[in-house]
Amino acid sequence: MPNDFNASVIAEFRASNGRVGGMFEGARLLLLTTTGARSGNRHTVPLGYLPDGERVLVIGSNGGSRRHPAWYHNLLAKPVATVEDGVFVYEAAAVMLAGRERDDAFARAVEQDAGWAGYERQSGRVLPVVALEALPMSGPPRSGAGSPGEMLRLVHDAFRRELSLIRAEVAGSGAVLGAQLRVNCLSLCAGLHGHHVREDQGMFPGLEYAYPQLAPVIERLRAEHVAVAALVERLRSVVSDPAVERGALIAEVGVLAGELEKHLEYEERELIPALDGML
Repeated sequence: MPNDFNASVIAEFRASNGRVGGMFEGARLLLLTTTGARSGNRHTVPLGYLPDGERVLVIGSNGGSRRHPAWYHNLLAKPVATVEDGVFVYEAAAVMLAGRERDDAFARAVEQDAGWAGYERQSGRVLPVVALEALPMSGPPRSGAGSPGEMLRLVHDAFRRELSLIRAEVAGSGAVLGAQLRVNCLSLCAGLHGHHVREDQGMFPGLEYAYPQLAPVIERLRAEHVAVAALVERLRSVVSDPAVERGALIAEVGVLAGELEKHLEYEERELIPALDGML
């Protein structure tokens, strides 16, 4: 893509916390910053990605060009990059998938979007698939959020958006549930579980200490976490069934989305003023 086009997408991404319109409307997008293999300069590009559990996958299509993209060559030289996902900014190790693992991941991508296969045919090369795995970091997470309350809302909005994407993908899927769609659902489940564990063990105790009057609110939120966890487990079970029907999955995702939205709205209403009051 031309640099001026990339620059406009990057600017919109950062200004809108990861949401980009136009040709990227409804796409999963991240910003990848690598170190130039020759120049040593930092270069940022917007890339579509695939959820893959606790990591994400990016594919070196380069628009179907016969050459691998520059960011891929940069990662070969220095396999550490900065990732911006619209909420957090983190350092990630780049792992070049190979053999069966690469082929399986690419097949999942093609099953979800045949355009990847078109790029590979056009390019005349095997498109590289790269896993980006977040590196451990000390201190609070990096984000563009201006306050703890805004951070909470951004995290919640990311879950809302992912649920919306999955609902659309399920509705548009065929009779047989695609492998990548299963991975998308399971990745969402893992993300929700991790988020609620961090709230239960970190944010809630801190708020209880600072604001004892919030004890009934925290008690309700903890109970809602248990209820959401049960729905997440039901969704995991349905998704893991190789014979699952689309209607059953639509129903489970819909129930989870409805209950989660009520939980997120209540948590934001009750906790954001307290979180921002701790500044």
